[in-house]
Amino acid sequence: MMAKKETNKTQVFKNRKAFHDYEILETLEVGIVLEGSEVKAAREGRVNLKDSFVRIIKNEVYVLNMHITHLSTTHSTYRPDERRARKLLLHKKQIEKFYSKVTKEGITLIPLKMYFNSKNMIKMQIATAKGKKLHDKREDLKEKSMNRDIQRALKNY
Repeated sequence: MMAKKETNKTQVFKNRKAFHDYEILETLEVGIVLEGSEVKAAREGRVNLKDSFVRIIKNEVYVLNMHITHLSTTHSTYRPDERRARKLLLHKKQIEKFYSKVTKEGITLIPLKMYFNSKNMIKMQIATAKGKKLHDKREDLKEKSMNRDIQRALKNY
């Protein structure tokens, strides 16, 4: 699910499915390596984080299955793959910390959102997360529904 929101000329692309499927433990802002046409596409709002995930491969961190659609207005003949692995920029100690958590504790790394920061650089927020069981998801939906009903009742009162 792609959600695009404009706040002070910065676009934010959220991975809403991540909050439904996982319990978020810890977040971290990281840089991402993109090519020129991908940056232009991101500015146009053509990013989808729905089924993306993060993997550590040979002591480097990559986001996989993130979809950035091509722009038809790009004049370059070179078109990068829309779902290619994109490298994330982390310090070596951060990579080692995440690697130990993933291998020992069975924790998953997921991208939460991608956005332009105040210096107009593209950043991604990744998180360590634990998968929710089906009954946990149901409880969250019930709680969300009850809160919505309470807000509606208070509004009408």
